Amino acid sequence: MAAISGLAQPQVFPWVAAVLGLCIGSFLNVVIHRLPKMMEREWRAQCAELAAPTEATHSPVEESASYNLVVPRSRCPSCGHAITALENIPIVSWLVLRGKCSACSTPISVRYPAVEIAAGLTAGYAAWRYGFSLAGLGAMVFCWVMIALTFIDLDTQLLPDDLTLLLLWGGLALNLAATFAPLPSAVIGAIAGYLSLWTVYWAFKLATGKEGMGFGDFKLLAAIGAWLGWQALPLVILLSSMVGAVAGISLMIFTKHGRNNPIPFGPYLATAGLIALFWGPEITRRWLPIAG
Repeated sequence: MAAISGLAQPQVFPWVAAVLGLCIGSFLNVVIHRLPKMMEREWRAQCAELAAPTEATHSPVEESASYNLVVPRSRCPSCGHAITALENIPIVSWLVLRGKCSACSTPISVRYPAVEIAAGLTAGYAAWRYGFSLAGLGAMVFCWVMIALTFIDLDTQLLPDDLTLLLLWGGLALNLAATFAPLPSAVIGAIAGYLSLWTVYWAFKLATGKEGMGFGDFKLLAAIGAWLGWQALPLVILLSSMVGAVAGISLMIFTKHGRNNPIPFGPYLATAGLIALFWGPEITRRWLPIAG
């Protein structure tokens, strides 16, 4: 009890949360890499069952090969070297290995320590801002899930239901105690978040015949509304649109990214959601008096 009390001290808890965030960031790298592959395996299994429901559609090897967030052990994709515990220390291992596999010297993407740093910094800031409280712990989880969704969407243009729906129901559950917003505001936020982008989607599709965004974006904005309440949605939509427009124009100018090539919107929603979580009320009061 005394140990928990010591860790909860304002001058200690942010540092503990930052270290915890680094470790969670290492796990988020696994989630980012494996969750889309797990979804693909599930889709293929379902398609195979529909195509030949009365036949054995999987080989014994496929059925026995477990693949989830825990097994198999992480390995180098180039040489198959099993990552040891000492090679899996957040940030430190990457620096010691000089960003290369210890077995084959294949470069390890800088994104791995970047995700760990992002998870650690956001967790530390959430702990400093909200303290050792339900809000502090909830804010850390919100940040971690947003980081995972951002990189999965960048890689695959998917926002998995396993994360967006978890975030949505988690926000509503936390706001039973009005942790970030009163429950009525959170429920309206979830509904309004989904319907606002759903309306934009159908308006764009009816006008152009094309799909402007995915259904995962609707669910992500609904989840943000469930956490922060409907009052935060105008700011989130405005910020995500601004950042998305700047990023899209920059991609077209500097990387010759074609207009017809899709750009994931999830990272911009996630970034706007994090800004709204930490600084939303201040921004609304100072810069958006009409929305406030």
